[in-house]
Amino acid sequence: MSETKLASVFSEARTYNGYTDKPVHEDTLRALYDQLKWGPTAANSCPARFVFVTTDDAKDRLLDCVNESNVAKLRSAPVTAIVAADTRFYEEMHKLFPSRDFASAFAGKSDVIADLLARNVPLQGAYMIIAARGLGLDCGPMSGFDAEATNRAFFPDGRWQVNFLCTMGYGDPESLFPRNPRLSFEDACLIA
Repeated sequence: MSETKLASVFSEARTYNGYTDKPVHEDTLRALYDQLKWGPTAANSCPARFVFVTTDDAKDRLLDCVNESNVAKLRSAPVTAIVAADTRFYEEMHKLFPSRDFASAFAGKSDVIADLLARNVPLQGAYMIIAARGLGLDCGPMSGFDAEATNRAFFPDGRWQVNFLCTMGYGDPESLFPRNPRLSFEDACLIA
């Protein structure tokens, strides 16, 4: 990957708080998933599930679940992704890792399931952000929402559980805050 392309998904990319009216088409969302699905997960478990909120009805349901500080951000976004954990992801393991019986390693083992979900769902959400940026979309990941209300509104059967939300679209530069610094290598890393 060229330095220019790498910069477009990291150092030059920004977290947007508002978006233009330009729509995000279903083909783009499909292309997004077709890229993010290749990111590695433990035992190729692929436990994240994605709900791309695009309709007015779904957006209204989600608006009822977010903190007041995130309402305008979500309202302006053409898409908000609900990044969720499938608590029975292991039921798909026969497709994802056919050479081994991983279903029995997880079935009925809530602590083992929770451990895998805690690591791998946010990882797949990060792949989604990188893929979205690579496709020219801007993103606004957020935590300011009521998880229980979101789960009731979108996942009433309890199988999927929200991890985080991420607005996506074509960012409005007027919505940007000044860029915050990041830690230096010396402050954040060790070579052992």
